[in-house]
Amino acid sequence: MSITIADVAKRAGVSKTTVSRVLNAKAGITRQTTEKVRSAIEELGFVPSSTAVSLARGRTGTVGVLVPFGSPGAPAPLLESQWMAEILQAVSDVLAAAGYGLRLFTCDDSAESLERFAARISARSVDALLAIEPTGTLDQIVGIDRGGLPVVLVDDRDRRVPLPTVSTTNDRGGQSAARHLMDLGRHRPLVITGKREFGCTRQRLAGFRRVYADVGLPVAAEYVIEGDFTVAGGVRAVQQALRDGMEFDAVFAHNDLSAIGALRAMRQAPRGSLADDDIALVGFDDIPLASQTGYPLTTVRQPLPEMGEAAARLLLARLDDGVRGPAPESSVVIPTDLVVRRTAVSG
Repeated sequence: MSITIADVAKRAGVSKTTVSRVLNAKAGITRQTTEKVRSAIEELGFVPSSTAVSLARGRTGTVGVLVPFGSPGAPAPLLESQWMAEILQAVSDVLAAAGYGLRLFTCDDSAESLERFAARISARSVDALLAIEPTGTLDQIVGIDRGGLPVVLVDDRDRRVPLPTVSTTNDRGGQSAARHLMDLGRHRPLVITGKREFGCTRQRLAGFRRVYADVGLPVAAEYVIEGDFTVAGGVRAVQQALRDGMEFDAVFAHNDLSAIGALRAMRQAPRGSLADDDIALVGFDDIPLASQTGYPLTTVRQPLPEMGEAAARLLLARLDDGVRGPAPESSVVIPTDLVVRRTAVSG
């Protein structure tokens, strides 16, 4: 039979409330009473629940992570992707070192899903929230923060938000991809974007197009095909371009999975269907798979582990100092850089 606080209180001759106050190092307990309670705990072999102690101290010892889950009935590639895994691993490592566990929440873009998530968060099941924002939930997330639960965003929007954020230089990354392809003499690029509503999609495309436009080679609208950040989406985009008779000498895909799909489609294309047998290919993210394919990808490295670490440290700082509103200096932007591999090299 397990030992309870009531057993300790009876042995020490005090109330259960007094035992709880000793366990949680509350003020107002005499040294003599504290020693009596501790002696009773030792004699009985009582092991207090870490969860109960945390709750009594006003903390659960758990941080929530909200990740997108697509539309109702359609699992999102993000949840299954190496992109997400890289960020979550870094977040977990930093929080675990500080004594916090993770609780994963998923949320699609339906009203019912948002209501369920808000109800669980309002029950104070976590001490803070890291949100990788599903589309259309910004108002709810801001409301959660204003309600007293510290929130940090891993953010892909191209507008300011009233919360601490961690982001990367998507526009600059698109520019670096374009400059590299220009240096290789590629003047007819095909662009496979992510979903248009994502800020990262708009930023990467804007940076890429600007470089080509600045030298008098604007990227025509028909050469920009909307994808969905999946391998299958990359395959479909290239197949569509070939069906439409597009002639392209390079592909810029907005993530590595799309780039891998594009590569697959080009390798499977009927002989002679490609205008150029040596089409340069650049992806985005630099997930581990990018360097492990048969044709290692040239890609724009998005610093995913660093972004996860920065987000976790922002959360810990908010927990430590009790900040309930965003500060300008609390937003972190970590730069991208180009990693050149086999799919886009000179010669």
